[in-house]
Amino acid sequence: MKELIIAFGLFLFIEGILYALFPSKMKNMILKLSEINNSQLRTGGLIFTIIGFIIIWYAKS
Repeated sequence: MKELIIAFGLFLFIEGILYALFPSKMKNMILKLSEINNSQLRTGGLIFTIIGFIIIWYAKS
């Protein structure tokens, strides 16, 4: 459970840094997300989920 809290904190830290350092670029990126169709977003999310799972599995073993 402790690792999950640390991972969530790291996620928030990275997101916060990106918005603090590049606010206009982050706004543009969010606007461009509305132009991407749902299947592309779903595929990208699935790919990142698999990559994240592999990284976690490798780190734990």
